[in-house]
Amino acid sequence: MNHFADRLTDAVRTYKNPTVMGLDPIVTYIPDSLKENAAYLTDDPEQATGLAIIQFNERLIDATADIIPVVKLQSACYEQYGLSGLSAMRLTIDYAHEKGQLVILDGKRNDIGSTAQAYANAYLDQSRLIDGTVMSAFNADALTVNGYLGLDGIQPFIDSCEKQGKGIFILVRTSNPSAGDLQDLVLEDGRTVAEAMADRVHFWGQNLIGQSGYSSVGAVVGATWPSEAESLRIRMPNALFLIPGYGAQGGSAKDAVSGFGRDGLGGLVNASRSLMTAWKKHNMEPDLFDQAARIEALAMRDALQQALRQR
Repeated sequence: MNHFADRLTDAVRTYKNPTVMGLDPIVTYIPDSLKENAAYLTDDPEQATGLAIIQFNERLIDATADIIPVVKLQSACYEQYGLSGLSAMRLTIDYAHEKGQLVILDGKRNDIGSTAQAYANAYLDQSRLIDGTVMSAFNADALTVNGYLGLDGIQPFIDSCEKQGKGIFILVRTSNPSAGDLQDLVLEDGRTVAEAMADRVHFWGQNLIGQSGYSSVGAVVGATWPSEAESLRIRMPNALFLIPGYGAQGGSAKDAVSGFGRDGLGGLVNASRSLMTAWKKHNMEPDLFDQAARIEALAMRDALQQALRQR
C-alpha cells in the first residue's frame, strides 16, 4: 500500500499510539558525554556537532521505536548547524525508516510554483542529476507546508504526494501565542482566515483520500486551541491533523485529542522538548536521556489513550 494516510493510520492502529516524537536537537539538549565522544572522533567543531546530533537522535529512536510510530524533524534545528546538520537530518530520516517509523519533516515550505516544485523534489520526491540519474535528497514521508500562496504553491506538493505516496500537513491553526494575530481575522464572508484555510485544505485533499477515510493532505492544528480544533474537524472531516503544542507548550492530552475524528483516529500529537529533555522532569542523569524519554513516551501514550476513551 503506497498511500501515506493509510500507512500512517495503520501504524497508529498497530502501535495504539498517536504520538509523534519531535527530534528538534539543540546543542544544549545533548549530554556532555555525547559531545565529548563526537569531539574525540573529529577536531572539526561543525562535524562534531553533526555527529553528536546523530548519536542523540539514534538513542532516542532506539528507546522509543517500539512504542512511537512517527518522528518529526524540525529542519531549522539542523540547518543552523550547516552541512553537518543537514547530513545529520538525512541520516536521522534514514535511521528512523530502518527502525520502521514514519518521518515528517517540519519545514513549512512554500513559494511560487517552480520553487515549490524544487521543495517538493527535495523532501518528498526526486531530483535529476547531471548524468540523468535521480536522487531523493531527504526522502521524508510527509512535509509541513504553508498554504498562504494558494493552489499554485501547493499543487507541486500534492502532485508528489500522489506520485510517491507521501503526505503534507498545511498550516491552519498554529500553536504559538500570537497565532490569532492573522489566523483569527474575520473575512467579508464571516469566516476567519483559519477557517478559510481549512476549507481549502478540505478541497485540495479530496483526490487523496485513502481506504482509511483520511486524506494525505492534512492540517496543522495546535493542541493549545481545543475548541477551534473541534470546529475545524467539522470543516476538514477527512484531514489528518498534526497537533503540536502538547507538553512543553501547555497542551494537555484532553486538549490534544479534541480534533481527532469520531473513529478516534485522524490525529497525531507531537511532543519534542518534553521527550528529549524528560530526564529533567524525572530527576535522572543527563546520560539517561533516552531512558527518560521512554518513560515519558509511555506516560504520554497512556494519557492520550485515556483521553480518547473519555471523549
